[in-house]
Amino acid sequence: MNNQYLTIWDLVLTPVYLGLLIFIAKRYRDKHYPVGNPLRKYYLPGLYVKLFGAIFIGLIYQFYYHGGDTFNFYTDSRIMNSSLDDSFSTWIKLLFRKSPDTDPKLFAYTSQMNFYRDPASHMVSMIGALFGILSFTSYMPIALLFAFFSYTGIWALYRTFTNIYPGLIKPLAIAVLFIPSTFVWGSAIFKDTICMFGLGWMVYTTFRIFINRDFSIKNIFLLVLSFYLIAVVKLYIILAFMPALCIWILMSYSHKIKSSGARFIVSIMFVGVTVAGFIFFANLFAEDMKKYSLENLSKTADATRGYIMYATGDEGSVYDIGEFDGTIGGTLKKFPAGVIVTLFRPFPWEAGKVIVALSALEALAFLYFTLKIFVSRKTKLSIIFKNPTVLFCLIFSLIFAFSVGISAGNFGTLSRYKIPCLPFYGAFLMICLNYREQKFPAVKSGKQLQKAVLVSGHTV
Repeated sequence: MNNQYLTIWDLVLTPVYLGLLIFIAKRYRDKHYPVGNPLRKYYLPGLYVKLFGAIFIGLIYQFYYHGGDTFNFYTDSRIMNSSLDDSFSTWIKLLFRKSPDTDPKLFAYTSQMNFYRDPASHMVSMIGALFGILSFTSYMPIALLFAFFSYTGIWALYRTFTNIYPGLIKPLAIAVLFIPSTFVWGSAIFKDTICMFGLGWMVYTTFRIFINRDFSIKNIFLLVLSFYLIAVVKLYIILAFMPALCIWILMSYSHKIKSSGARFIVSIMFVGVTVAGFIFFANLFAEDMKKYSLENLSKTADATRGYIMYATGDEGSVYDIGEFDGTIGGTLKKFPAGVIVTLFRPFPWEAGKVIVALSALEALAFLYFTLKIFVSRKTKLSIIFKNPTVLFCLIFSLIFAFSVGISAGNFGTLSRYKIPCLPFYGAFLMICLNYREQKFPAVKSGKQLQKAVLVSGHTV
Protein backbone atom coordinates (compact mmCIF):
# COMPACT_ATOMS: atom_id res chain seq x y z
CA MET A 1 0.00 0.00 0.00
CA ASN A 2 1.48 3.33 -1.06
CA ASN A 3 0.46 5.96 1.48
CA GLN A 4 0.78 9.60 0.48
CA TYR A 5 1.91 11.52 3.56
CA LEU A 6 3.29 14.58 1.78
CA THR A 7 0.63 16.79 0.21
CA ILE A 8 0.39 19.97 -1.80
CA TRP A 9 0.43 21.87 1.50
CA ASP A 10 3.94 20.61 2.18
CA LEU A 11 5.04 21.95 -1.19
CA VAL A 12 3.48 25.33 -0.45
CA LEU A 13 4.42 25.69 3.21
CA THR A 14 7.99 24.33 3.18
CA PRO A 15 9.57 27.40 1.50
CA VAL A 16 7.60 29.69 3.81
CA TYR A 17 8.79 27.96 6.98
CA LEU A 18 12.31 27.62 5.65
CA GLY A 19 12.45 31.36 5.05
CA LEU A 20 10.94 32.15 8.46
CA LEU A 21 13.32 29.87 10.40
CA ILE A 22 16.37 31.14 8.51
CA PHE A 23 15.27 34.73 9.18
CA ILE A 24 15.01 34.00 12.92
CA ALA A 25 18.39 32.25 12.86
CA LYS A 26 20.08 35.19 11.13
CA ARG A 27 18.67 37.61 13.68
CA TYR A 28 19.94 35.39 16.49
CA ARG A 29 23.37 35.04 14.87
CA ASP A 30 23.75 38.77 14.33
CA LYS A 31 22.82 39.47 17.95
CA HIS A 32 24.95 36.81 19.65
CA TYR A 33 27.75 36.22 17.12
CA PRO A 34 28.61 39.56 15.47
CA VAL A 35 31.25 39.98 12.77
CA GLY A 36 34.61 38.98 14.20
CA ASN A 37 33.26 36.23 16.46
CA PRO A 38 34.99 32.98 15.38
CA LEU A 39 31.79 30.94 15.83
CA ARG A 40 29.75 33.12 13.49
CA LYS A 41 30.64 31.42 10.23
CA TYR A 42 29.58 27.99 11.50
CA TYR A 43 26.18 28.87 12.97
CA LEU A 44 24.11 29.10 9.79
CA PRO A 45 25.84 26.28 7.85
CA GLY A 46 25.22 23.98 10.82
CA LEU A 47 21.53 24.91 10.75
CA TYR A 48 21.31 24.56 6.97
CA VAL A 49 22.46 20.94 7.02
CA LYS A 50 19.94 20.17 9.78
CA LEU A 51 17.09 21.66 7.75
CA PHE A 52 18.35 19.76 4.70
CA GLY A 53 18.34 16.56 6.75
CA ALA A 54 14.70 17.06 7.76
CA ILE A 55 13.59 17.56 4.15
CA PHE A 56 15.79 14.74 2.85
CA ILE A 57 14.37 12.21 5.33
CA GLY A 58 10.81 13.21 4.49
CA LEU A 59 11.43 12.64 0.78
CA ILE A 60 13.29 9.36 1.34
CA TYR A 61 10.57 7.93 3.57
CA GLN A 62 7.83 9.02 1.16
CA PHE A 63 9.31 8.01 -2.17
CA TYR A 64 11.81 5.28 -1.24
CA TYR A 65 10.41 3.53 1.84
CA HIS A 66 6.75 4.57 1.22
CA GLY A 67 6.21 5.02 4.95
CA GLY A 68 8.03 4.38 8.21
CA ASP A 69 8.53 5.59 11.78
CA THR A 70 8.69 9.28 11.00
CA PHE A 71 5.30 9.19 9.28
CA ASN A 72 3.84 6.97 12.01
CA PHE A 73 4.78 9.62 14.59
CA TYR A 74 3.33 12.29 12.32
CA THR A 75 0.08 10.35 11.86
CA ASP A 76 -0.47 10.27 15.62
CA SER A 77 0.24 14.01 15.80
CA ARG A 78 -2.30 14.67 13.06
CA ILE A 79 -4.94 12.53 14.80
CA MET A 80 -4.39 14.36 18.08
CA ASN A 81 -4.78 17.75 16.43
CA SER A 82 -7.90 16.62 14.61
CA SER A 83 -9.51 16.28 18.05
CA LEU A 84 -9.52 20.07 18.32
CA ASP A 85 -12.61 19.92 16.12
CA ASP A 86 -14.25 18.05 18.99
CA SER A 87 -13.01 19.99 22.02
CA PHE A 88 -9.88 21.49 23.51
CA SER A 89 -10.18 19.26 26.58
CA THR A 90 -10.12 16.15 24.38
CA TRP A 91 -6.92 17.39 22.74
CA ILE A 92 -5.31 17.98 26.15
CA LYS A 93 -6.27 14.50 27.32
CA LEU A 94 -4.77 12.94 24.18
CA LEU A 95 -1.56 14.93 24.64
CA PHE A 96 -1.12 13.55 28.15
CA ARG A 97 -2.20 9.97 27.32
CA LYS A 98 -5.36 9.82 29.39
CA SER A 99 -6.97 6.41 29.32
CA PRO A 100 -10.02 6.03 27.04
CA ASP A 101 -11.70 4.44 30.07
CA THR A 102 -11.89 7.89 31.67
CA ASP A 103 -13.52 9.48 28.63
CA PRO A 104 -15.29 7.45 25.93
CA LYS A 105 -14.66 10.26 23.40
CA LEU A 106 -10.95 9.43 23.43
CA PHE A 107 -11.39 5.96 21.98
CA ALA A 108 -12.40 7.30 18.57
CA TYR A 109 -8.91 8.82 18.34
CA THR A 110 -6.73 6.39 20.29
CA SER A 111 -8.00 3.42 18.25
CA GLN A 112 -6.41 5.01 15.16
CA MET A 113 -3.07 5.89 16.76
CA ASN A 114 0.12 3.86 16.45
CA PHE A 115 1.90 4.68 19.71
CA TYR A 116 -0.67 5.75 22.28
CA ARG A 117 0.30 2.97 24.67
CA ASP A 118 4.01 3.68 24.35
CA PRO A 119 5.11 6.70 26.45
CA ALA A 120 8.43 7.11 24.61
CA SER A 121 6.95 7.15 21.12
CA HIS A 122 3.94 9.18 22.22
CA MET A 123 6.30 11.91 23.45
CA VAL A 124 7.53 12.36 19.86
CA SER A 125 3.97 12.56 18.55
CA MET A 126 2.95 14.94 21.33
CA ILE A 127 5.76 17.35 20.44
CA GLY A 128 4.77 16.95 16.79
CA ALA A 129 1.20 17.89 17.66
CA LEU A 130 2.39 21.02 19.50
CA PHE A 131 4.53 22.03 16.53
CA GLY A 132 1.58 21.20 14.30
CA ILE A 133 -0.45 23.98 15.93
CA LEU A 134 2.16 26.36 14.52
CA SER A 135 2.29 24.77 11.06
CA PHE A 136 -1.19 23.61 10.01
CA THR A 137 -0.19 20.05 11.04
CA SER A 138 1.70 19.49 7.78
CA TYR A 139 4.61 17.04 7.82
CA MET A 140 7.45 19.14 6.36
CA PRO A 141 6.90 22.26 8.51
CA ILE A 142 6.73 20.08 11.63
CA ALA A 143 9.94 18.29 10.59
CA LEU A 144 11.66 21.64 10.03
CA LEU A 145 10.62 22.76 13.51
CA PHE A 146 12.01 19.51 14.95
CA ALA A 147 15.32 20.21 13.18
CA PHE A 148 15.38 23.87 14.25
CA PHE A 149 14.87 23.20 17.95
CA SER A 150 17.13 20.15 17.91
CA TYR A 151 19.86 22.37 16.48
CA THR A 152 19.76 24.53 19.60
CA GLY A 153 20.98 21.49 21.55
CA ILE A 154 23.63 20.59 18.98
CA TRP A 155 24.88 24.17 18.96
CA ALA A 156 24.95 24.22 22.77
CA LEU A 157 27.13 21.08 22.68
CA TYR A 158 29.45 22.73 20.16
CA ARG A 159 29.67 25.88 22.29
CA THR A 160 30.61 23.77 25.31
CA PHE A 161 33.51 22.08 23.52
CA THR A 162 34.76 25.33 21.96
CA ASN A 163 34.57 26.95 25.38
CA ILE A 164 37.05 24.35 26.61
CA TYR A 165 39.16 24.29 23.42
CA PRO A 166 38.88 27.70 21.72
CA GLY A 167 41.79 26.79 19.45
CA LEU A 168 39.92 23.85 17.92
CA ILE A 169 36.88 25.65 16.56
CA LYS A 170 37.07 24.26 13.03
CA PRO A 171 37.87 20.61 13.93
CA LEU A 172 35.11 20.59 16.53
CA ALA A 173 32.63 22.07 14.03
CA ILE A 174 33.32 19.12 11.73
CA ALA A 175 32.85 16.66 14.60
CA VAL A 176 29.72 18.13 16.17
CA LEU A 177 27.87 19.94 13.38
CA PHE A 178 28.73 18.24 10.11
CA ILE A 179 28.78 14.46 10.57
CA PRO A 180 26.29 13.31 7.88
CA SER A 181 24.49 10.65 9.94
CA THR A 182 23.93 13.14 12.75
CA PHE A 183 22.36 15.89 10.72
CA VAL A 184 20.37 13.51 8.50
CA TRP A 185 18.93 11.06 11.03
CA GLY A 186 18.77 13.57 13.88
CA SER A 187 16.66 16.18 12.12
CA ALA A 188 13.24 14.77 11.25
CA ILE A 189 10.30 13.61 13.37
CA PHE A 190 12.22 10.97 15.29
CA LYS A 191 13.06 10.06 18.87
CA ASP A 192 16.69 10.67 17.97
CA THR A 193 16.01 14.31 17.09
CA ILE A 194 14.64 14.93 20.58
CA CYS A 195 17.53 13.06 22.18
CA MET A 196 20.10 15.17 20.32
CA PHE A 197 18.36 18.28 21.63
CA GLY A 198 18.46 16.86 25.16
CA LEU A 199 22.05 15.61 25.04
CA GLY A 200 23.39 18.93 23.81
CA TRP A 201 21.64 20.97 26.46
CA MET A 202 22.47 18.45 29.18
CA VAL A 203 26.19 18.76 28.46
CA TYR A 204 26.00 22.54 28.16
CA THR A 205 24.05 23.13 31.37
CA THR A 206 26.10 20.60 33.32
CA PHE A 207 29.26 22.44 32.29
CA ARG A 208 27.74 25.81 33.13
CA ILE A 209 26.43 24.69 36.52
CA PHE A 210 29.22 22.43 37.80
CA ILE A 211 32.29 23.87 36.09
CA ASN A 212 31.43 27.56 35.65
CA ARG A 213 29.16 27.57 38.74
CA ASP A 214 26.38 29.37 36.89
CA PHE A 215 23.28 28.36 38.86
CA SER A 216 20.83 30.43 36.87
CA ILE A 217 17.18 29.38 36.65
CA LYS A 218 17.58 29.02 32.88
CA ASN A 219 20.40 26.48 33.23
CA ILE A 220 18.61 24.49 35.91
CA PHE A 221 15.38 24.43 33.88
CA LEU A 222 17.15 23.29 30.70
CA LEU A 223 19.05 20.60 32.60
CA VAL A 224 15.86 19.20 34.13
CA LEU A 225 13.98 19.42 30.82
CA SER A 226 16.73 17.74 28.80
CA PHE A 227 17.16 14.99 31.40
CA TYR A 228 13.42 14.36 31.48
CA LEU A 229 13.03 14.20 27.70
CA ILE A 230 15.88 11.72 27.27
CA ALA A 231 14.74 9.62 30.23
CA VAL A 232 11.25 9.31 28.75
CA VAL A 233 12.26 8.80 25.12
CA LYS A 234 15.43 6.71 25.43
CA LEU A 235 16.40 5.91 29.00
CA TYR A 236 19.43 3.86 27.99
CA ILE A 237 21.13 7.05 26.80
CA ILE A 238 21.03 8.30 30.38
CA LEU A 239 22.48 4.99 31.61
CA ALA A 240 25.40 5.35 29.19
CA PHE A 241 25.80 9.07 29.80
CA MET A 242 25.82 9.30 33.60
CA PRO A 243 29.05 7.34 34.31
CA ALA A 244 30.97 9.42 31.75
CA LEU A 245 29.45 12.66 33.05
CA CYS A 246 30.30 11.86 36.66
CA ILE A 247 33.92 11.10 35.78
CA TRP A 248 34.10 14.36 33.80
CA ILE A 249 32.90 16.43 36.76
CA LEU A 250 35.03 14.55 39.28
CA MET A 251 38.25 14.92 37.25
CA SER A 252 37.53 18.57 36.51
CA TYR A 253 37.27 19.39 40.21
CA SER A 254 39.91 17.03 41.59
CA HIS A 255 42.59 18.51 39.32
CA LYS A 256 42.10 21.87 41.05
CA ILE A 257 42.68 20.45 44.55
CA LYS A 258 46.35 20.45 45.50
CA SER A 259 46.03 18.43 48.71
CA SER A 260 45.87 14.67 48.02
CA GLY A 261 43.92 14.13 51.25
CA ALA A 262 41.31 16.73 50.38
CA ARG A 263 41.14 15.38 46.83
CA PHE A 264 40.46 11.88 48.21
CA ILE A 265 37.70 13.14 50.53
CA VAL A 266 36.04 15.10 47.72
CA SER A 267 36.20 12.03 45.45
CA ILE A 268 34.56 9.83 48.09
CA MET A 269 31.82 12.41 48.71
CA PHE A 270 31.23 12.80 45.00
CA VAL A 271 30.99 9.03 44.48
CA GLY A 272 28.54 8.84 47.39
CA VAL A 273 26.31 11.57 45.96
CA THR A 274 26.49 9.94 42.52
CA VAL A 275 25.45 6.53 43.89
CA ALA A 276 22.62 8.09 45.89
CA GLY A 277 21.43 9.97 42.83
CA PHE A 278 21.58 6.85 40.70
CA ILE A 279 19.53 4.90 43.25
CA PHE A 280 16.96 7.70 43.34
CA PHE A 281 16.51 7.75 39.58
CA ALA A 282 16.63 3.95 39.42
CA ASN A 283 13.61 3.86 41.73
CA LEU A 284 11.93 6.66 39.78
CA PHE A 285 12.25 4.73 36.50
CA ALA A 286 12.19 1.27 38.08
CA GLU A 287 10.08 -0.46 35.44
CA ASP A 288 12.12 0.85 32.54
CA MET A 289 15.41 0.16 34.33
CA LYS A 290 14.58 -3.55 34.53
CA LYS A 291 14.92 -3.87 30.75
CA TYR A 292 18.52 -2.69 30.93
CA SER A 293 19.73 -4.79 33.85
CA LEU A 294 22.58 -7.08 32.84
CA GLU A 295 20.45 -10.21 33.18
CA ASN A 296 17.75 -8.79 30.91
CA LEU A 297 20.02 -6.95 28.47
CA SER A 298 20.43 -9.96 26.21
CA LYS A 299 16.64 -10.47 26.07
CA THR A 300 16.09 -6.78 25.35
CA ALA A 301 18.74 -6.86 22.61
CA ASP A 302 17.24 -10.00 21.04
CA ALA A 303 13.74 -8.54 21.14
CA THR A 304 14.88 -5.25 19.60
CA ARG A 305 16.88 -7.05 16.91
CA GLY A 306 13.94 -9.31 16.08
CA TYR A 307 11.50 -6.42 15.80
CA ILE A 308 13.84 -4.44 13.56
CA MET A 309 14.31 -7.40 11.20
CA TYR A 310 10.55 -7.94 11.08
CA ALA A 311 9.72 -4.26 10.61
CA THR A 312 12.36 -3.52 7.98
CA GLY A 313 12.45 -6.80 6.13
CA ASP A 314 15.88 -5.59 5.01
CA GLU A 315 17.92 -8.76 4.83
CA GLY A 316 20.70 -7.11 2.80
CA SER A 317 21.66 -4.86 5.71
CA VAL A 318 21.54 -7.43 8.50
CA TYR A 319 24.64 -8.13 10.61
CA ASP A 320 25.27 -10.65 13.37
CA ILE A 321 27.84 -10.38 16.16
CA GLY A 322 26.77 -13.65 17.77
CA GLU A 323 24.70 -14.60 20.79
CA PHE A 324 24.84 -12.43 23.89
CA ASP A 325 24.16 -14.30 27.15
CA GLY A 326 23.94 -11.30 29.48
CA THR A 327 26.64 -12.45 31.91
CA ILE A 328 29.59 -10.28 32.91
CA GLY A 329 31.94 -12.53 30.96
CA GLY A 330 29.64 -12.50 27.95
CA THR A 331 29.41 -8.71 28.12
CA LEU A 332 33.19 -8.34 28.11
CA LYS A 333 33.51 -10.71 25.16
CA LYS A 334 30.90 -8.87 23.08
CA PHE A 335 31.99 -5.38 24.07
CA PRO A 336 34.66 -4.99 21.33
CA ALA A 337 32.33 -6.37 18.64
CA GLY A 338 29.49 -4.06 19.70
CA VAL A 339 31.75 -1.00 19.64
CA ILE A 340 33.36 -1.91 16.31
CA VAL A 341 30.06 -2.50 14.51
CA THR A 342 28.72 0.86 15.69
CA LEU A 343 31.73 3.05 15.03
CA PHE A 344 33.56 1.32 12.18
CA ARG A 345 31.04 -0.77 10.24
CA PRO A 346 29.59 -1.39 7.73
CA PHE A 347 32.84 -2.05 5.91
CA PRO A 348 32.75 -1.08 2.23
CA TRP A 349 32.18 -4.68 1.10
CA GLU A 350 29.19 -4.99 3.45
CA ALA A 351 27.28 -2.15 1.80
CA GLY A 352 24.60 -3.62 -0.43
CA LYS A 353 22.60 -0.41 -0.84
CA VAL A 354 23.38 3.20 -1.61
CA ILE A 355 22.23 4.44 1.82
CA VAL A 356 24.33 1.80 3.57
CA ALA A 357 27.28 2.69 1.33
CA LEU A 358 27.15 6.27 2.61
CA SER A 359 27.29 4.96 6.18
CA ALA A 360 30.25 2.81 5.16
CA LEU A 361 32.17 5.87 3.95
CA GLU A 362 31.47 7.64 7.23
CA ALA A 363 32.57 4.58 9.23
CA LEU A 364 35.73 4.37 7.14
CA ALA A 365 36.55 7.97 8.04
CA PHE A 366 36.11 7.19 11.74
CA LEU A 367 38.39 4.17 11.39
CA TYR A 368 41.04 6.22 9.56
CA PHE A 369 41.18 8.95 12.19
CA THR A 370 41.14 6.39 15.02
CA LEU A 371 44.15 4.57 13.54
CA LYS A 372 45.83 7.92 12.97
CA ILE A 373 45.74 8.59 16.72
CA PHE A 374 47.75 5.44 17.39
CA VAL A 375 50.32 5.91 14.62
CA SER A 376 50.81 9.69 14.85
CA ARG A 377 53.90 10.70 16.79
CA LYS A 378 52.29 14.03 17.63
CA THR A 379 49.46 12.36 19.56
CA LYS A 380 50.12 11.49 23.18
CA LEU A 381 47.71 8.78 24.30
CA SER A 382 48.29 9.78 27.91
CA ILE A 383 45.94 12.74 27.43
CA ILE A 384 43.03 10.28 27.28
CA PHE A 385 43.44 9.58 30.98
CA LYS A 386 44.67 13.03 32.01
CA ASN A 387 42.10 15.18 30.21
CA PRO A 388 38.57 15.11 31.72
CA THR A 389 36.80 16.10 28.48
CA VAL A 390 38.63 13.57 26.35
CA LEU A 391 37.89 10.77 28.80
CA PHE A 392 34.26 11.86 29.12
CA CYS A 393 33.73 11.75 25.35
CA LEU A 394 35.45 8.38 25.00
CA ILE A 395 33.63 6.64 27.87
CA PHE A 396 30.19 7.76 26.73
CA SER A 397 30.96 6.84 23.11
CA LEU A 398 32.17 3.34 23.99
CA ILE A 399 29.32 2.50 26.38
CA PHE A 400 26.67 3.81 24.01
CA ALA A 401 28.27 2.22 20.94
CA PHE A 402 28.20 -1.15 22.67
CA SER A 403 24.58 -0.82 23.77
CA VAL A 404 23.24 -0.06 20.29
CA GLY A 405 25.71 -2.31 18.48
CA ILE A 406 24.44 -5.46 20.16
CA SER A 407 20.79 -4.44 19.73
CA ALA A 408 20.26 -3.11 16.21
CA GLY A 409 21.18 -6.08 14.00
CA ASN A 410 20.66 -3.97 10.89
CA PHE A 411 23.06 -1.43 9.40
CA GLY A 412 20.27 0.81 8.18
CA THR A 413 18.68 1.04 11.61
CA LEU A 414 22.07 1.26 13.33
CA SER A 415 22.95 4.34 11.28
CA ARG A 416 20.07 6.11 13.07
CA TYR A 417 20.42 4.57 16.52
CA LYS A 418 24.12 5.40 16.86
CA ILE A 419 23.98 9.15 16.19
CA PRO A 420 23.96 10.28 19.88
CA CYS A 421 27.53 9.04 20.34
CA LEU A 422 28.97 10.26 17.01
CA PRO A 423 29.55 13.93 17.96
CA PHE A 424 31.24 12.81 21.17
CA TYR A 425 33.47 10.29 19.46
CA GLY A 426 34.19 12.83 16.73
CA ALA A 427 35.13 15.39 19.39
CA PHE A 428 37.37 12.80 21.06
CA LEU A 429 39.18 12.21 17.77
CA MET A 430 39.57 15.89 16.93
CA ILE A 431 40.83 16.85 20.38
CA CYS A 432 43.38 14.01 20.42
CA LEU A 433 44.63 14.73 16.90
CA ASN A 434 44.90 18.49 17.46
CA TYR A 435 45.80 18.56 21.13
CA ARG A 436 48.51 20.90 22.31
CA GLU A 437 50.13 20.95 25.72
CA GLN A 438 48.36 24.19 26.59
CA LYS A 439 45.66 24.99 29.07
CA PHE A 440 42.88 27.05 27.54
CA PRO A 441 40.85 29.13 29.98
CA ALA A 442 37.07 28.76 29.89
CA VAL A 443 35.56 31.68 28.01
CA LYS A 444 32.11 33.23 28.27
CA SER A 445 31.94 35.91 25.59
CA GLY A 446 32.73 36.24 21.91
CA LYS A 447 35.56 38.69 22.62
CA GLN A 448 37.12 36.33 25.15
CA LEU A 449 36.82 33.45 22.69
CA GLN A 450 38.42 35.45 19.89
CA LYS A 451 41.27 36.45 22.22
CA ALA A 452 41.75 32.84 23.35
CA VAL A 453 41.97 31.67 19.74
CA LEU A 454 44.67 34.22 18.99
CA VAL A 455 46.63 33.35 22.14
CA SER A 456 46.48 29.61 21.37
CA GLY A 457 48.17 30.17 18.04
CA HIS A 458 45.62 28.08 16.16
CA THR A 459 43.94 29.16 12.95
CA VAL A 460 40.19 29.04 12.61
